[in-house]
Amino acid sequence: MYQPPLFREDDLAIQHDLIRAHPFGALVTLASTGLVANSVPFVLDTTAGERGTLRCHVARANPLWRQPPDGEVLAVFHGPQVYVTPSWYPSKREHGKVVPTWNYAVVHVRGPLVIRDDRDWLLDLVSRLTAGQESPMPQPWAVGDAPADYIERMLEAIVGIEIPVTRIEGKWKVSQNRSEADRTGVAAALVQSDDPRNRAMAALVSGKRPV
Repeated sequence: MYQPPLFREDDLAIQHDLIRAHPFGALVTLASTGLVANSVPFVLDTTAGERGTLRCHVARANPLWRQPPDGEVLAVFHGPQVYVTPSWYPSKREHGKVVPTWNYAVVHVRGPLVIRDDRDWLLDLVSRLTAGQESPMPQPWAVGDAPADYIERMLEAIVGIEIPVTRIEGKWKVSQNRSEADRTGVAAALVQSDDPRNRAMAALVSGKRPV
């Protein structure tokens, strides 16, 4: 992706944090028919490989796994993103030489696509994925709560995908190119919002890290 040095985020731990906080990504592959994108939730294993490994699953009916692409695939993870109005900049009142922009945090991951058509591997994947998403629920649901024969049928209907990470890029465009006064104005406006995405961006503009 286009990477002005000011917006680069090369800290692997911060990149991993964004993926864990926003695990629903776009998996982009190049097939014989052209580019194909599948939106799927991922599990990140930071202990597998130097840069970690992504795991997900697709429906068995999805042609993606039957004709895996040659070379690398791309997974895209979007963190907080907001429209920024010039009205939040004190500099607008000083000289008016301002325009709107969009702030965002994003991570691009590349690696080979490995098919995992294995029952135990899939059960472990969906159990981990479910546990991660259910943990904040008042009464968390677990895969074992469903009848065993039903779970077996569901597992037969999916195929696993593993992506050992070979390249990872982070881009945090969070008003670093504005003056301190303008950054303060953006953060002050966003933090007043009821939208948690806006408050998350306010934290990033203020230099705070979790996403």
